[in-house]
Amino acid sequence: MADSLASADRQIARATAVVMLGMALSSLAGLAATILVSRAFGASAELDAFYAANRISEMLFNLMAGGALASAFVPTFTGLLTQGERERAWRLASSIANLVFLALLTLAGLAWVAAPWLVENVLAPGFRDAEQIHLTVSLLRTLLISALIFGQSGLLMGVLNAQGHFALPALAPAAYRLGWILGATLLAPKMGISGLAWGVVLGSLLHLLVQLPALRGRNARYQASMNLGDPSVRLVGKLIAPRFLGVAVVQLNFLVNTILASGQPEGSLSAISIAFQVMIMPQAVIAQAAAIAALPTFSAQAARGDMSGIRASLVNTLRAVFFLAFPATIGLILLRQPIVMLLLQRGAFDQRATGLVAWALLWYAVGLVGHSLLEIVARAFYALKDTRTPVLVGSGAMGANVLLSLSFSWYFPQIGWAPHGGLALANSTATALECCILLILLRRKLGGLDEPGLRRGILATVLAGGVLAVVTWGWLAARPTPSLGLLVLGGVTLGAGAYWLAAWAFGAPEARQLPAAWFRRSPG
Repeated sequence: MADSLASADRQIARATAVVMLGMALSSLAGLAATILVSRAFGASAELDAFYAANRISEMLFNLMAGGALASAFVPTFTGLLTQGERERAWRLASSIANLVFLALLTLAGLAWVAAPWLVENVLAPGFRDAEQIHLTVSLLRTLLISALIFGQSGLLMGVLNAQGHFALPALAPAAYRLGWILGATLLAPKMGISGLAWGVVLGSLLHLLVQLPALRGRNARYQASMNLGDPSVRLVGKLIAPRFLGVAVVQLNFLVNTILASGQPEGSLSAISIAFQVMIMPQAVIAQAAAIAALPTFSAQAARGDMSGIRASLVNTLRAVFFLAFPATIGLILLRQPIVMLLLQRGAFDQRATGLVAWALLWYAVGLVGHSLLEIVARAFYALKDTRTPVLVGSGAMGANVLLSLSFSWYFPQIGWAPHGGLALANSTATALECCILLILLRRKLGGLDEPGLRRGILATVLAGGVLAVVTWGWLAARPTPSLGLLVLGGVTLGAGAYWLAAWAFGAPEARQLPAAWFRRSPG
């Protein structure tokens, strides 16, 4: 049993290292894209229109082929592979691919026809300029193409991850961001903001193409049928129904923020969108990487009925994610202003835009730990083929987010604060509540967790985070260099070094275990 657990933990750690590297590349590419887009358009009405238009295509992808599908498909597909039924597994993959394409084509077609109504009544009712509304409609219709491509690409990612192949799927997000970069540098100068939209479409195609070579040698068989009578297809449908609602809830949260921000001062919508992208970079590298790597292992343990293995692997993964996410939170909070200035303040992105984004980033950073841990906790429920509980909790969190968004965006101006910061704080608060409730319910479902070990790891991490905060604050207060780049680099380097040494001294196991696991030979 101990050898099996150690092997599972090593598998998760090594796979996490591979996905983390891919996510790091994606974050760098995303950073480059954000810099180029911000330099070209600043925090402008044009960019507000783009982010509003992109909301529908992102919703369709996430509802039909993103997190919703992965949570239902990967455990079922993995179960068939674990039982040696490879032919049934590939029939399942073909059926789901066909169903996803048909569903997305239908929804995208309806959205294309209803685009003017969607923009004026759902996406951006706060837009008053007719030209901006027309631009948003045009961008929306272009961006819908990416949802169709992402449907197949998202499924392919799940197929490869379920078979232990993480390298090329981990590179896919970077390929997607490359499309943004090409759109901002090659197309936007000639086509304006429409060039950026076509860059997103190109990026979705690259996201798919970069993964295709990984199918070679895996005996993949595509069938042009839906096999609705297949029990495995029906099981995926049964599991995806509540998860579908759960992802819809998440997307509605973003939609509420988009609607509220569209009625706030110009640039508010762009500011919360850009700030969320900056926050999501460390979250993707840390938590999404671990979650993607852990789901197949959790699913295989669940298929074997190894509940003790899931409990132990879950606790170890949660501690590792907290160990990395907590210092990232402190760093983003303290270094937010110089980071935004260094990365974005150029071209059309002026000092006002920097202030808007840094203000939103402060409140989004508060929720980084909650967002990160939620990725892992939710995957444990999905591996146990329980998609209903996260949906119920997520629905409550959505209601809390809406109420908090309305309350904070009203209250912030009363005390002289920009209202869009309230939208970010509402998101962080609701996510933290959702994570805590799910963790309590998961503990009951698994019959307990290793609470003493979890507490020891968290306490050591929090103490080390205090050392990080003091060192970073002292560096910023001293401001030993006029160079903005050196100021940020010095703060990150000194803070990270102090944090790791302190964590080692306080006895955090991750300070020793993570480097050893990462630098072993990694899987495919």
